[in-house]
Amino acid sequence: MIIPRFGRRTRAKRGARGAVVFALAVALVSAPFLSPVTPATAAEDAVEDGTVELSFTAGVHGVSQPGSPLLTTVTIDNGTDEEIPADQISVELNRTALADGAALTAWLDTGETPGPFTPLGSEETDAVPASDTSTTPVLTPVGLLGALPAGVYPMRVSLAADAGRDATPPTAQSVLIVQGDTAAAQVTVLVPVTATPADDGLLTAEELTALTAPDGALTAQLDGVAGTSAALAVDPLIPAAIRALGTAAPTSARDWLNRLEMLPNDRFALQAGDADATTQSRAGLPELLTPLPLASYLDPTNFVADETPTPTPASSASPTPTPTTTDPVLPTDAELMSIERASPDVLWPTAGVDTADLARFNEWMSADATTIIPSTSIAASTGAVVDIDGNRGLVMDAAASAAFSSAAAQTDDETREQHIAEGIAHLALTGPAPSLLVGLDRNEARTADALRETILSVSSIADTTEFSTLRATKPQSATLRVSDSEAAAASDRAALLKTLLADEARLTEFATILDDPLVLLSPERLRMLRLLGERDAAAYTDEVATHRVATSVTLDAVGVQEPSPIQLFTSAAPMPVWVRNDLPWPVNVQLTADPSDARLDVQPTTPVVALPASNTRVKVPVEARVGSGSLTVDFSLSSPTGVQIGKDQSATVTVRAEWESIGLVILGGIIALLLVLGIVRTVVRRRRNRADATPSA
Repeated sequence: MIIPRFGRRTRAKRGARGAVVFALAVALVSAPFLSPVTPATAAEDAVEDGTVELSFTAGVHGVSQPGSPLLTTVTIDNGTDEEIPADQISVELNRTALADGAALTAWLDTGETPGPFTPLGSEETDAVPASDTSTTPVLTPVGLLGALPAGVYPMRVSLAADAGRDATPPTAQSVLIVQGDTAAAQVTVLVPVTATPADDGLLTAEELTALTAPDGALTAQLDGVAGTSAALAVDPLIPAAIRALGTAAPTSARDWLNRLEMLPNDRFALQAGDADATTQSRAGLPELLTPLPLASYLDPTNFVADETPTPTPASSASPTPTPTTTDPVLPTDAELMSIERASPDVLWPTAGVDTADLARFNEWMSADATTIIPSTSIAASTGAVVDIDGNRGLVMDAAASAAFSSAAAQTDDETREQHIAEGIAHLALTGPAPSLLVGLDRNEARTADALRETILSVSSIADTTEFSTLRATKPQSATLRVSDSEAAAASDRAALLKTLLADEARLTEFATILDDPLVLLSPERLRMLRLLGERDAAAYTDEVATHRVATSVTLDAVGVQEPSPIQLFTSAAPMPVWVRNDLPWPVNVQLTADPSDARLDVQPTTPVVALPASNTRVKVPVEARVGSGSLTVDFSLSSPTGVQIGKDQSATVTVRAEWESIGLVILGGIIALLLVLGIVRTVVRRRRNRADATPSA
């Protein structure tokens, strides 16, 4: 999924007015509570160029610290080509707490909520030049804020004037979160670690070099989680790609893998390629799809052990080490994809899981499976660890996870803080729960700073706990609630998977023309697994269609070239046929020729080794029998196992086999005539010569 990024103009921080110097001093005293702040949602039209964007931050990621003044920092971003004159900023709070997550979403989206707003303070702003930014702090004393009950409260800021552009003054809305005296819930954060290669197979050395560089995407993932309690959900094809290169693996990639293994964070393995288990369950598969053997990715020369010197006995006068070479030992697939200290039997599928799917997951696993389920699929809030008809599940707060995922994807600090505040508010509205689970979306472009700040922000509302601790917690009974749309989407995905499996079966038969079928089949299986990892329904449908087109192209990569009409003037001659091979490997096929009648005797089958990425000329022996005329010869290819390869082709052959005999007769007649004429001429000449030599009487 592509996460949009929001650009920022260079922001020139302007000094605060003298009236707020005292406020800043108080803020410094309260720095442990007020240092991280959270922006509000900007006005709806603020994202467009040529408008005024108003945003604000309040408290610590939107959380008010008990007994401390509230610092609100308001930012005016002037996107117009005119200066905004000095104005008055007003901060207001609605003391009617939001009821639930739906009310929170409605408030942030529309800016409308029941109940009156009361002022928390106001401050004069500086004039904001065109295409510039001004920041103004507003401090609310403890007495003015009052003792609010625990809850999530709507909060907004506005300019008094119209900012020189709109009839309606720009406003922005966010929330203020007030914690209660009850013990904070335990929250676990899951961070997927994935990387998709350009060809959807295994990452290449060049790709790994870029991804594990100091500024690489995979490096950013580890930098972002280091020092946090976040759990990692790792695609096992990443370590497999590094280990498959052996000694040819980039140094940075080997270092990255060592660092991953040394991190103390809990982790578990995603299915290879992050494939979705729900789709496979609905397709009725007897087991989870796994990669085909990865041996075709291994180069034995990269696994040759270093030569070790074997010293000669000590009694030798001049001991000379004798080098010995060890045969390469290739790693197994399990060794390639292993993840150090990974928790077993964890599945993180798409939404739409039903009880039958959970039961099938348990059948697939060697032990009881733990399935990560979005809270939208649970009938009521029961905490993160649940038991559903004897099946163990971990419930992920869907709304909070979406907000934190958006935060981790942002490079803009203020936009990120906006999403963090929303995520914390959703956690606060979850209700009394012993444990909570936040799962970030799959995203291969997060920055380390954004990821780290997002993970650490969760601790402002709850205590973080490790994944292994959460998984060991006693579950509470829960009931699934699968919407019709989710069920239909899962069924649609399963139907498309069945078409992919049917295509793979055709490829398996087709690959028998190769010396090593796995050079084709293993990458194709990896592409299918990665395709199943696509969570967006529309993108999944499009990618399946694209994949099927690519499969058709592969199946048509070998075939007989359309032949030209052939004229056959002799009784025996080789007939030229071209076999096309667009694959990067040589193929072994049988060329079959079948004439339409008996006037032509053709060698039925001809073995062909077609060179890679080229057309190979094949000479098919033929022999013409008595008769002449036009006929058709059908050409087809098959694999050594008898599977038809490519499309059949037909050639029109014009047979003139009797012309050879007729030509010989005519030629013989001409020669005989010439001989007779020569003899006659010789006889006549001799008679004439004798007549001339006889004397007349």
